[in-house]
Amino acid sequence: MSKIDIKLCGVGGQGILSIATVLGEAATAAGLQLKQAEVHGMSQRGGDVQSDLRLSTDAIWSDLIPLGGADLIISMEPMEALRYLPYLAPDGAIVTSGKPFVNIPNYPDEAALFAELDALPHVVRLDIEAVARDSGLPKSANMVLLGMAAPYIGLLPEESLRGAIARVFSRKGEAVVEANLKAFALGLEHSKQVSK
Repeated sequence: MSKIDIKLCGVGGQGILSIATVLGEAATAAGLQLKQAEVHGMSQRGGDVQSDLRLSTDAIWSDLIPLGGADLIISMEPMEALRYLPYLAPDGAIVTSGKPFVNIPNYPDEAALFAELDALPHVVRLDIEAVARDSGLPKSANMVLLGMAAPYIGLLPEESLRGAIARVFSRKGEAVVEANLKAFALGLEHSKQVSK
């Protein structure tokens, strides 16, 4: 049996649902079993949002990832990545934005936040918003993040994810598809440079 359990998290309005949709589309096209817990939290702009996504070649009995069971945390916001640390498996990886979204008055000190993240064994972080903006793709930071996470999603090869991005965004037109594919490629390139 091959499986991967992914915890998706971030802040409402950042595009977590689009990442989940692309992963679900890719998994369905690949003939994988899929369970997704509905997104919990305040999905309006500014509230915290998280979702469990479980993919497997065999039957999946629960849609919830147990504590210590997540192979991967994909986070649009660095503090949110730390919030779900108890769910991360000992050899699991975190792929996160390096840009805090300060939406609460007692947001932790940025240096302390990054020190805690960087002390973990498998963390890839990048200011995805800056990469997206500097590349003329300001609305595609979430696909930069998905590109960064792609090497960690063994069940879904890069081409499978590219195809899913094209299908998911096709109703928005060719320009939107191309922007999201370009953003995905930028994230993938960063992840490959980091893992060298």
